[in-house]
Parts: sequence; structure tokens; C-alpha cells
Amino acid sequence: MGLSWQQGPLAVGSVGRFLVPDPLPERLLYAEPLRRRMRVRFGGEWIADSDDVVLLHEPGRYPVAYFPPSGIVDGVLHPIPHATRHRDLGLTTWYTVRAGTGDRPRAAYQHVELPDCAGELKARVAFAWRAMDAFYEEDERIVGHAADSYHRIDIRRTSRHLTVHREGRLVADTTRPLALYESGFAPRWYVPREDTDESATTPVEGQTFCPYKGLCSYYDIGDAPRAAWSYENAWTEVRRISGMVSFEPDKAEVHLDGTRLRLEPGQSVVAHGIDRDLTPDELAPGRST
Repeated sequence: MGLSWQQGPLAVGSVGRFLVPDPLPERLLYAEPLRRRMRVRFGGEWIADSDDVVLLHEPGRYPVAYFPPSGIVDGVLHPIPHATRHRDLGLTTWYTVRAGTGDRPRAAYQHVELPDCAGELKARVAFAWRAMDAFYEEDERIVGHAADSYHRIDIRRTSRHLTVHREGRLVADTTRPLALYESGFAPRWYVPREDTDESATTPVEGQTFCPYKGLCSYYDIGDAPRAAWSYENAWTEVRRISGMVSFEPDKAEVHLDGTRLRLEPGQSVVAHGIDRDLTPDELAPGRST
């Protein structure tokens, strides 16, 4: 979760509320300086490079990075006769992006009739994330979407007793789980693999990725599909959960200190596709190529 995604404070389904006497507008957009150097690669070439990027937080969307004209290589953007209208930001014109071996229509856009309240985006251009080869902060590739500075993960060691059952079978029993707290989400509990009955879980094909944790593998438990998951080689920032297993409380009976856990608001994650041409190897630690 970030500022405006999932259950963030500016999201439509916010888990909390602002303590003000009058209702806020249904949609609140927030723009701020990213304060990180961001670069864009396309067609085998660097086409944008700036430390003056503005990040737009819009309800129901991942953050979007907007580049100033000075940060975009000349000759990359080619106007096309295609326009759309943003519900808050007005008329939007689109560009074909050409560089090196790449030529992709509708790969960048600009809001050209901005309301007075949105001056931070004036003349700035956003590149469609999945249309580009890659985005970087400094020399490290960023996957999924622009990094949201309001998204935080904390991992805490605990001695609480956690058990997992499925149809009467004990699948996991531990007094040393890790609690993972991710901004706005209900806690997730990760169990050391040696405290699980691995014969009860069956690896399944298909992986997803989290822009903050890495590549995720899944397991069936009996006839419960994808009832457990693991980040086999979690990214450096959350390395403590590498190889540990977490369980879906709506697909297995998960008890914490004797209390059964339920699927809480904020635990359902909206899946999204990975970047174009991104391979599992590139999602592994050391992804700065």
C-alpha cells in the first residue's frame, strides 16, 4: 500500500479517515517531488534522466513519475493524433517514443489543459511504465511501478504460538514466526520452513512479484489452491523472510495464540502484470543490470 493505492489515506477504500468535520472530496490527487534520480531506458538507450521528477499519487493507481522536458533526450517524443481526457487533469496528448531499436506508439503522455491547482505537472511528460524497457533509480532497476515513499515494511521477531491446519492436518507449528507489517495491510505471519510439514504443501507453477519484496512462489495445501506462499530469495530490504512460508487465513486454519485469524480488509492484493520483457532472473537480488 502507498499513499493512494489499496487502503492508503488517499485511496477510495481507505482503512482510516481524516478527522475533519466536513467530508473530503471523493478523489484527492497528490503531487510531490520524488527527490530521487530516475532514469528511463528504451530501445537499448537512455531516453530520460532527471533528479527533478514529480510523483503523482492518484486514487486507485500506482504512483506515476513525470519528467521535465530538460530531462528527456531530444528527438525521443513524436506527437501523434491521439488524445484522451483525464477526469481530473483534463486533455491528455500522447506520443510515440522512438530511440535506438525501439518504436512504440502511445508510450508517453502529457496533460495539456491542466487546472490551476495542478501546476506542478505543467509541461511534464510521463512514460507508460510497461511500454519502456526499464526504469531505474540511480543504477538500480525499479520494477512494477515508481517507488512509493509512503510504502514501508517492518519485520519483527516474536515468540507467539502460531499453528496452521487444513482439514484436520497440522501443516505448521511454530513459536518463532516473523510478523511482517506492510503499510496499511493487516499483518502477515511467516513461518520457518523447518516448522512446517513440507509434505502437506505442493509447489505450483506461476509466480508473482512484489516491487518491495521480490519474486513469490506458491503452494497448494490439499485441494486449497495457493494457500501458502514464500519469497525464496527475498530482496535485500526484507531478506529475513527468505525461504519462510506464509499462509492464507481464508484457505487454511491459522491460529495465533489460540485465536483463529481471518482474512482482514487490506489482505487482498490486487495483482498486476510485470514489466515488459522482465524475467525471473532479473527479479532476483542484484537486479541493477
